[in-house]
Amino acid sequence: MISGITIRRYAAGEEAALWDVYFGAIHHVCIRHYTKEQVNAWAPDDFDSKTWLQCVERLNPFVAEIVDDQASVLAGYTDLQDDGLIDHFFVHHKYQRRGVASALMQRVLDDAADRGINRLYSHVSKTAQPLYKRFGFSIISENEPVIRGVALTNATMEKRLD
Repeated sequence: MISGITIRRYAAGEEAALWDVYFGAIHHVCIRHYTKEQVNAWAPDDFDSKTWLQCVERLNPFVAEIVDDQASVLAGYTDLQDDGLIDHFFVHHKYQRRGVASALMQRVLDDAADRGINRLYSHVSKTAQPLYKRFGFSIISENEPVIRGVALTNATMEKRLD
């Protein structure tokens, strides 16, 4: 566990750091459950920075910031959309199993309660399903989305807060 994890809203200019979290989590962590072809489709080396900026602005994510060796590091991020969708949930591969994901999920749960959102749902990778289960989410369907021509497997998971 890391003490001193701060969860806050994303700030303009942090897009490259968020891409690093996203890309690293997929290529270094999700590779345990997906093939190289799948992770390359999911997070390609040549992803367009303008498209990424638009994605991040749409998400308006929470970020997990920690101090590591006297420097501030973005260790993860997630979002919560108005309809209860958690669209992105990623922790940097160097900060796995250190409390970052739990801090982010707790912030999502608190935000949902504050906003009166009674149902949370997400399309969850095989890698992240144990975390979601630990926080009381249940699988409601198995999915096989196609990304850049490559099929991946995930599950729609939900949690009722009422």
